[in-house]
Amino acid sequence: MDDLFSLHGRSALVTGGSRGLGRTIAAGFLARGCRVYISSRKAAVCEATARELAALGPCVALPADVGTLEGIHALRDAYAAHEGSLDILVNNAGAAWGEPFDSFPEAGWDKVVDTNLKAPFFVTQAFAGLLRAAASAERPAKVIHIASIDGLSVNPLETYSYAASKAGLVHLTRRMALRLAAENIVVSAIAPGAFASDMNRAARDHADEVAARIPARRIGRADDIVGAAVYLASRAGDYVVGETLVVDGGVTHAR
Repeated sequence: MDDLFSLHGRSALVTGGSRGLGRTIAAGFLARGCRVYISSRKAAVCEATARELAALGPCVALPADVGTLEGIHALRDAYAAHEGSLDILVNNAGAAWGEPFDSFPEAGWDKVVDTNLKAPFFVTQAFAGLLRAAASAERPAKVIHIASIDGLSVNPLETYSYAASKAGLVHLTRRMALRLAAENIVVSAIAPGAFASDMNRAARDHADEVAARIPARRIGRADDIVGAAVYLASRAGDYVVGETLVVDGGVTHAR
């Protein structure tokens, strides 16, 4: 079982890895023996997080804005200066925007869709050569998109571009998985529910109130998201192709 879930000797890149679920996943990968690179827009925060996570294992900060093609290519080049291949890519960087229908702005659409839907495609495209260099039939390379349950069922909040982008990411996962499976690159996704983070302030600041609406009667814990990510990234998840793993305590079924 240790071998089945081991990430020993593998390399991983986690976008949006300086905080929230990205940081949690990065820490979990380090604990399983992985070399981890984290990226985020804010260089100082990214570098501070990498220094803290280095207590768990090799962790390097690669600040970049994956909301632009220029930023994506800069990230690839920075990573390639350290490694000649990439075993695990986690497309976690995300954005949200909430505003009533009648006043919802174009900026709130473009920023969110560019980060949540466009970036996972073009980051994967940019890193395809490095993923192919790591991939084999015995040990596929992995791409894990971080989607959301809001892309699977309707949240009453007026977060139009967020919901649409995450729904698109779920389907994009299937399409990319079919294309890349033949090259021993396995693409899958995770759809988290309520986890405390800066993006999900309700779960962070009002955990008991949010938990009351969840069938499992609690919000997500770090181990819940780490378990899902390690499963998909390791040998255990090699045969899970194009699927979106829902980690939400039953919320999606209750909506």
